[in-house]
Amino acid sequence: MGTIPRPACIPMFPARISLRFLTAVFCCVVLSVSADKVSANPPAPAYQKPNEPYALIFGTVWGPDAHPLYGVRVKIRRADQKKAHWELYSDHSGEFALRVPAGAADYFVWADLKDYKSLSGIKLHQDEDVKVHVDNDEREDIGLHLKQ
Repeated sequence: MGTIPRPACIPMFPARISLRFLTAVFCCVVLSVSADKVSANPPAPAYQKPNEPYALIFGTVWGPDAHPLYGVRVKIRRADQKKAHWELYSDHSGEFALRVPAGAADYFVWADLKDYKSLSGIKLHQDEDVKVHVDNDEREDIGLHLKQ
């Protein structure tokens, strides 16, 4: 006696197929939720509250040949402090920007060239720190001009 043929439209293991289907649906939901969280803007740091006013220190690091420099470490401190409170790097356009609290204050900005290696191999330096005065919620533009 032979086996009885099964119709093709009836699944062999209906519990497994539904389990696979549910697993696939679950994975799609998890991936879509996690993709939404990745694409959303991260929350602002505690010192950068979005509803409070701020001042912006915006600058460009210039090389001795008057071209903007990429990857220069820039340090910023308040005038009444001794150590740098903020540290950031210049981008491909030589620019950097930092939000500081609004209100009257003085800041010193300088380029930390201790570990910086220029493409030409020339040692660079900065004569003096740049003093920035902020009165309120405003933007202050500066330039850090480096010399050989």
